[in-house]
Amino acid sequence: MNQKKTDRAGSVWRPVTPGLDRHIRRRIWVFAGCLAVLCFGGLLGRLFWLQLVDPDGYAAHAADQQLRDTVVPAARGEIYSADGTLLAASETCWTIRAAPRELADELVEPAAKALSAILDIDEAETLEKLSQRSSNDCLLRRRVDRATADAVRLWCEENDAQGIQIRQDTRRVYPQGDFMGCLLGFTDVDNAGLWGLELEYNEDLTGENGRVLTAKNAWGYDMPEEYSTLQPAVPGNSLTLTIDANIQHMLEGALAAAVTEHRVAARGVGIVMDVQTGAILAMTTKPDYDPNDPRTIVDEETRAAVNALSGEARSQALQAAQQAQWRNKAISDLYEPGSVFKLITCAAALDTGAVTPESQFVCAGKIKVSGTTFRCANGHIHGLETLAQGLAASCNPCFIQVGARLGKEAFCDYFAAFGLREATGIDLPGEIKRSEYYTADRMGPVELASCSFGQSSKVSYLQMITAVAAIVNGGNLMQPYIVQSVTDADGQTVRTVEPTVKRRVISEQTSAAMRTLMEGVVTDGTGKNGAVAGYRVGGKTGTSQKLDSEDASARIASFVAVAPIDDPKIAVLVCLDEPHSWTTSGGALSGPVCAEVLEQALPYLGIEPSYTEAELEKYFTQVPDVSGWRVAAARQKLAEYGLEASVIGDGERVTSLYPAAGTSVRRQSAITLDTTGSFDAAADE
Repeated sequence: MNQKKTDRAGSVWRPVTPGLDRHIRRRIWVFAGCLAVLCFGGLLGRLFWLQLVDPDGYAAHAADQQLRDTVVPAARGEIYSADGTLLAASETCWTIRAAPRELADELVEPAAKALSAILDIDEAETLEKLSQRSSNDCLLRRRVDRATADAVRLWCEENDAQGIQIRQDTRRVYPQGDFMGCLLGFTDVDNAGLWGLELEYNEDLTGENGRVLTAKNAWGYDMPEEYSTLQPAVPGNSLTLTIDANIQHMLEGALAAAVTEHRVAARGVGIVMDVQTGAILAMTTKPDYDPNDPRTIVDEETRAAVNALSGEARSQALQAAQQAQWRNKAISDLYEPGSVFKLITCAAALDTGAVTPESQFVCAGKIKVSGTTFRCANGHIHGLETLAQGLAASCNPCFIQVGARLGKEAFCDYFAAFGLREATGIDLPGEIKRSEYYTADRMGPVELASCSFGQSSKVSYLQMITAVAAIVNGGNLMQPYIVQSVTDADGQTVRTVEPTVKRRVISEQTSAAMRTLMEGVVTDGTGKNGAVAGYRVGGKTGTSQKLDSEDASARIASFVAVAPIDDPKIAVLVCLDEPHSWTTSGGALSGPVCAEVLEQALPYLGIEPSYTEAELEKYFTQVPDVSGWRVAAARQKLAEYGLEASVIGDGERVTSLYPAAGTSVRRQSAITLDTTGSFDAAADE
């Protein structure tokens, strides 16, 4: 029998049970085993993750501790015009960053003060950034010029400041300034294309950034340069456009002057196209903007209206104004072409044989179709007239009758064939996807009548000039394009664009007949203001009502001109949207703009003038002999011949003149009168 035992203090001794002792030890071993499995299992799981699932993550973390990876921005590709003018380039600049943890404590406040003054940034914000002592990188200012970067570098050297980084960068610049804004577009702060060609060809223009890997020591500071590795940046590809900068200047200058003179409310559009290839030689919307400063509103009235607002209302108005300013109206907007569209109706009717140039029509000043009365422009009554006369006079009743003979099915078929239903596919962003038109199943006699003379349908400006090019070039609808080649940084051609014929729309015979009819518009009809001395020009006027405008008097004045019409090379389309002038006539307002562009562009393109006897007499005169005359009398004599005088010297009499007497010159030319020489005898004035 077990007996209780007591110790000296009287405590009772209890016997140890062998089974209970084993149970406790077993629990301890189980707990220890579970703990071991949990720990080693976690380690094995983590090892499995690092080695097999995410092997790069740990390496990247290690590299982040051991290396500083600095991006070397690649230069964006350049953009050139067809004549070699540099339109867009990348300029070297510098971005200022800081590693606050590397900056000595006593230099934090002085650095914030000095750098804020040099970089023209907020001192409090700079101090807050530099006070983040654990930070290894923060941005102070992007893209400063060399002088600013040098000033930062000098301060750092003078104060032995570590951690201020001056990194080479690039920024987009447009050397021609306020030129081709709607075409070129612009980039964002990261040099990515946001608008125009910069956006459309962003992938080509964007280069491949380089890298500089710099080793860091245990404290995170950069080690000497021998521990650095450079991976050079690869510049982007460059573009060469079909745009000729000289012709573009001609178009922009003439259109801008017209927009100002005629107080055009809704902007003007101009396009110059090579009718044989579809290449765009010039394109503009005025007013335009400077791609170097695209967010500044150019129109003073609009800018003032935006600045008068505040808060959210101002932000919304500013955004709307900027979007409108950037919009390339030539490809993004639809318009009623008006009488310019009569060229389409005429070509379709001739091509189907529905009419001939000698077909006769009657204009009584108005015509009634299914109860709706249509009037001839300006109340004209043309009486009996041929198709040629009706086109020259831009007679609405005539073309309503032409449309009726053509029929709605054929009308709609040719409308589509001329590419007026869908986008042209030009290599620019923002082109409107489809036009507004009637299909044959929705077209009644009234709709056919109004569409026949250019109302009730809306097309884009680019669609219209592309269709006109097909009318005069022999009947081929060309694919319009604006980039002719892409080259890499080594000057090697990546790809070129060749002219593409989409389809034949009309026969060569119809095209030849249309060229003759279009020349008659300029020589004998409403397009006389489009005439250019020495050249045969064909054209068509247009004055269309804006049917969807709240202003019933709103008009679009347009003119399309082609030259030389006997061997077509270029077409010019000019449209003034809502002019406020002495008239809204397209022939009166837009015709002279086309003529001015042609007069400069044709000789530039090497197309020599050939004057008729009447033109020689009208536009030219011979220099009279005023040698030995007193200056005042010589001036008066030159004025009688329609010439101006440019005097050299302070002498009383003319000793020589240039061009020489008897030379044939254009009227209004300036004749140089030299008074610095000597002569044997003075002539009697």
